[in-house]
Amino acid sequence: MVLLVIYLSLTPAPLTVPIEEGDKLSHTFAYLVLMSWFANLYPGVPVRAGFATGFIALGVLLEFVQLWIGYRSFEVTDMTAGALGVAAGWAIAPPRLPNYLFLAESFWRRG
Repeated sequence: MVLLVIYLSLTPAPLTVPIEEGDKLSHTFAYLVLMSWFANLYPGVPVRAGFATGFIALGVLLEFVQLWIGYRSFEVTDMTAGALGVAAGWAIAPPRLPNYLFLAESFWRRG
């Protein structure tokens, strides 16, 4: 998933969401999924904080790489959208919502 976010952030032909500010929605969703996945895998707050810090740093770094490569645009609002996605991913993680990875695994084992 991390490699997919990196690829989609640096490809010269990015996916687009055909709504106004759709790229901000894409950034928020991508980082929400990343943080949610890892927050479901690792319940400890220190580990989650490390992932959150890493994902926010990744979003900032990728924006600077986009500035450097020249065919993508550097936008602080994209960094903000990514950080909001990280925060949302953490907010919906257990114990506030059930661990969907555990639920999927238990369903798979019963099947």
